[in-house]
Amino acid sequence: MFDGYDLVIYGSAIPILIKEWSLTPTQAGALGSYALIGMMFGALIFGPLADKIGRKNVILFCLALFSFFTFLIGFSNGPGQFGIYRFIAGLGLGGVMPNAVALTTEYSPKPLKSTLVSIMFSGYSLGGMLSAGLAILLLPKFGWQSLFFVGGLPLLFLPILYKTLPESSNFLLAKSNAENIKKVLKRINPSLQFQDGDSFVISNKEKQQGISVVKLFHEKRALSTILLWISFFMCLLMIYGLNTWLPQLMLESGYPINSSLMFLLVLNLGAIFGAIFGGWLADRWSAKKVLILFFVLGSVSLTLLGFKGHILFLYFLIGIAGAATIGTQIISNAYASNYYPLTIRSSGVGWALGIGRLGAIVGPIMGGVLLSMQLSTFQNFLAFAIPGIIAAISVSFINEHQPQSASLESSESSTKLSTIENIENTKV
Repeated sequence: MFDGYDLVIYGSAIPILIKEWSLTPTQAGALGSYALIGMMFGALIFGPLADKIGRKNVILFCLALFSFFTFLIGFSNGPGQFGIYRFIAGLGLGGVMPNAVALTTEYSPKPLKSTLVSIMFSGYSLGGMLSAGLAILLLPKFGWQSLFFVGGLPLLFLPILYKTLPESSNFLLAKSNAENIKKVLKRINPSLQFQDGDSFVISNKEKQQGISVVKLFHEKRALSTILLWISFFMCLLMIYGLNTWLPQLMLESGYPINSSLMFLLVLNLGAIFGAIFGGWLADRWSAKKVLILFFVLGSVSLTLLGFKGHILFLYFLIGIAGAATIGTQIISNAYASNYYPLTIRSSGVGWALGIGRLGAIVGPIMGGVLLSMQLSTFQNFLAFAIPGIIAAISVSFINEHQPQSASLESSESSTKLSTIENIENTKV
């Protein structure tokens, strides 16, 4: 939730910052990209690192990093200091996302993977709603700084997360932590019985050898990996372009500031419904088909937003846009996590998000350039709609038929307990 809060908060504060610091739209767009540049590096670094040192450790460190520096942003005295703190906070934000997705996927029963990842990740949209709602309440009385002070609250939850968050079974295997592995397996399937001499190994051809990033291109995954990166790039361009500039776009169209912030709230409210419904639909139909459908819907709704109409119709379109952009990205995270084998799962999601961050960087900058060109409202929204069509085409060519590996065995007893995928099939 605070991951989403920290990212949407800039869009809530940007109209005030433009006035207070006399920023041009292009400068404001560039300032908004600093956190996204940090997120790109965070995802590229902490995704693969978690496959080596554990997802729980990386999640806790990154949570502390982005919360502390978001809190410090409230003390910024100019764009330079603001940008530095946003960049460092972005490193933490980029590291949390892929590992939260990978860890949730690992402990989700196979028939519910997309649904549970989407429910978990819908906290992002709750955070976006919280950001817009608090902006309406806090900005008039306490200024933009108060929004960033709230971003430090997750620091209070670190002890609870340290005690309750599970570690990746794959990391426990790599560390030969047999007792904790037994506890994990017993929680998943209480009927399993173990002997004192049992040990556990990863039984697959690759094990942990080689560089995990390189393995994203093995076993006929190369083209599909690139297509995933393209779809992530386009989707994140739309999301961060809209979350940064939607209030300002609506101000330019003649709506007051509170109404413009309400559009941002509705955008993230729609994302929650899109993520949960899309995840449920992906588990029962096809994640690939759902992604294509949602990308097309997002493009259509954004195009229609260019025509000024009744306020309720605009809210409806923005809700659809939120469901089909932010909601689609959440489904994409689950899709990428399911696509890659367990041993490279964090790397797969991390690099898809990392490359996608280039789109997230381009989105706010593109919005600033569009506003500085003084184009019509229709042209501005059309520019954000076209990437959705490109993403839909990219997803349609992804090859889902690639081998999956990795099994878990009790070696001394010579009794094969289950493959990782079969464990995920268990109804908990």
